[in-house]
Amino acid sequence: MAGKNVLTITEENFEQEVLNSEVPVLIDFWAAWCAPCRMIAPTIDELADEFGGKVKVGKVNVDEQPELASAFKVMSIPTVALTKGNEVIMQSIGVKPKDALKQEIESKIKTA
Repeated sequence: MAGKNVLTITEENFEQEVLNSEVPVLIDFWAAWCAPCRMIAPTIDELADEFGGKVKVGKVNVDEQPELASAFKVMSIPTVALTKGNEVIMQSIGVKPKDALKQEIESKIKTA
């Protein structure tokens, strides 16, 4: 379930929303059956609100979009990836505290 500022990313909108994005895109790879994914979901929603305009935030359901998960070499979930164009500039696996994740993202978007 995505928050109000969180996109659902699919193969159909991937090029438009991620590859052609003017700003870096934070992608949360998740699945409905994944308890840690549900734990990190509120953090992702909060980051979407806090980074509004500077970073686009989206979610990829790995069960519905296995090709995207494979393209990002996602082996375990939750995996959070920060992209700029077609380049992954940060990847985080597992649940992390919001402040730690926010700090990682901020350090990457300053140099992106």
